[in-house]
Amino acid sequence: MADRASRDVLGQGLRVLGRAIRTEPRLFALGAVGSSVFGILAIVNSYVVGAVIGHVVVPAFTEHRAGAGTLGLIAAAFIGISVLRVATIFARRLGAGYMQFRLQARYRRAVTRRYLALPPSWHQRHATGTLLSNANSDVEAAFVPIAPLPFAVGTIVMIVAAVASLFYTDWVLALVGITLFPALFGLNVLYSRRMSPRQIRAQRLRARVSAVAHESFDGALVVKTMGREADESRRFGVHVAELRDALIAVGRLRGLFDPVMDALPSVGTLSVLLLGAWRLSTGDLTVAELVTVAFLFTVLAFPVRAIGWVVAELPRSVAGWERVQAVLGAEGDLAYGSASAPGSGPAGAAFDRVSFAYAEGPRVLHEVSFTVPAGRTVALVGATGSGKSTIASLAVRLVDPAEGRITVEGVELPDLSAPALAATTALVPQIPFVFDDTVRGNITLDREDLTDDDAWAALRLAQADGFVAKLPEGLDTAVGERGTSLSGGQRQRLTLARALAGHPRLLVLDDATSAVDPRVEAAILGALREREAGASILVVAYRRATIALADEVIFLEHGRVVATGTHHELMASVPAYNELVTAYERAEAENEVNA
Repeated sequence: MADRASRDVLGQGLRVLGRAIRTEPRLFALGAVGSSVFGILAIVNSYVVGAVIGHVVVPAFTEHRAGAGTLGLIAAAFIGISVLRVATIFARRLGAGYMQFRLQARYRRAVTRRYLALPPSWHQRHATGTLLSNANSDVEAAFVPIAPLPFAVGTIVMIVAAVASLFYTDWVLALVGITLFPALFGLNVLYSRRMSPRQIRAQRLRARVSAVAHESFDGALVVKTMGREADESRRFGVHVAELRDALIAVGRLRGLFDPVMDALPSVGTLSVLLLGAWRLSTGDLTVAELVTVAFLFTVLAFPVRAIGWVVAELPRSVAGWERVQAVLGAEGDLAYGSASAPGSGPAGAAFDRVSFAYAEGPRVLHEVSFTVPAGRTVALVGATGSGKSTIASLAVRLVDPAEGRITVEGVELPDLSAPALAATTALVPQIPFVFDDTVRGNITLDREDLTDDDAWAALRLAQADGFVAKLPEGLDTAVGERGTSLSGGQRQRLTLARALAGHPRLLVLDDATSAVDPRVEAAILGALREREAGASILVVAYRRATIALADEVIFLEHGRVVATGTHHELMASVPAYNELVTAYERAEAENEVNA
């Protein structure tokens, strides 16, 4: 990728800029027109300065007098040009600034929407820090050249007009401009090709540093309790040092490029003065014409830098754009139908010969078949790695099976529309996630049809109304990032209440009450079973008391259903099941003693 970008970075960068212009044509037009008018005014100003020096200043020194009316006219001309230039600068900066920030906001939203559309399997293959970098620094990098772009366009207009005016004034001095301007463009092309691989590497290392930092912050508790602070600092320091060296390489090349870009217009001005002095001595050039051309080269020195700014940022822009497009073009979307689950109240579900494998790995489920009758509770029991959580993800269609069918009320999950699926099923995962929001915000998630009464009803079912009522602000209490002000059991009950608030017809609990007291867990499941128009429940269970509440138990081994029946039936007829449940119970008792 780096070699390809190095060879064609200018072409790729111009295509990115073209895409940006087509996206925000009006703002670009505002900035480009303002900059172009600014350039024309700079040329007009050069002629005014030349005329003033040649026809007013020099005669004033010769004749030792200057008319007040002439001086007033000159002052008015300069003031008028200055006012117009201020207006054009404002237009240029307004258009460029608005364009850049609107593009960044647009693509940040697009990347975030793409993240939300992609399945969990895609997210599992990409570090969170890298995804944050895609949505932040990569989007920013992609549109960095937008800020100087209108100025560069105006500069090109200025250069074309300047070359034309040079030929109009004196063709010999115009040859200097014809030599200088191609040299500037050639230097920019050479620079972009040398800079491209450096910017691509720096952008990739930014994402890596972000990923390592996010991982360290996320695992801060483990790092501190294991005494690994120094090791994590060293690990982070290695990546930071790589990024530092990459950015130094970028800065070193830019440090060489910028002075050369500054020097070329100055060389042009010096050449014009030397050649112009000779032409003046031969009578082929007037003082006004020489001053006009020299001043023109002087005012071009700064605007020409704008072209360098754009070209200098193109490698970084291309690197960021490619990383953003890698997200926007990512495949793996789950296609949805237009159906809805028929009926109302609890929804029955069925797995029919379902098999599944993660990415290119081995299968973790093998022809799994079972049903969750409407209004009933079915427990999934099995050792670690037996496929319980995978079944839970399949039941709410976080992933699709490799083979087989999963239906809700006879409708296959892919045939359901996204809103219908969200309204019919709900998953409460093993690890609760709480947003940095109020209790109310975490339960309702801004769903407009949910009232405070709905929130309290869900909290009561989740056995969470008691502790929420004791919070300082009740439903309005902010719970902190990831619910840091709550205990593990409180976070689990809050996430359960969030799922229940939407009145799902099929509720999937993936060991969702492991952190709560067994008595509270039994009360939760009992309340769910007894509530009017309740949901069908598929629960991943470990505790004997929880399993015993299920109407049916599915016993899994190595991704296969090996037995089904009630808890008591399986305890009596399946030794492996008896041994596993007894081991869970023994481990739980030991944990309580140690606690």
